[in-house]
Amino acid sequence: MQYDRSAHCVYYHRYHIVWATKYRYKVLTGDLALRVRTICRQVCKENGVSILHGVLSTDHVHMFVSVPPKIAISNLVRKMKGRSSHNIQREFPEIRKQYWGRRFWGRGYFSTTTGAIRAGFKSS
Repeated sequence: MQYDRSAHCVYYHRYHIVWATKYRYKVLTGDLALRVRTICRQVCKENGVSILHGVLSTDHVHMFVSVPPKIAISNLVRKMKGRSSHNIQREFPEIRKQYWGRRFWGRGYFSTTTGAIRAGFKSS
């Protein structure tokens, strides 16, 4: 296990994040999937987030990321979903027919933390 460092702290924050397209339409293919991947990478790079593993399925996104303590996971997901939705609908006009109402992603997301807990640790 390798800890991450910032100016005044050492941390190990790992999140598994999943979100899906609205109506679970299987549209994340070809150029559209590559564009979503590029946008997510840009947002993570801008916020100092390391992508440890990521999978883009045809109707949802899985990401395993290391997030610095100064970033709220809800803000990270909001930025990725918001920017990708805006850009996808602008760059791929055929998507607008399926996704009227300016929403590309489903409303929510799933996140869970992962961490290293020592075996035999007892709380007092």
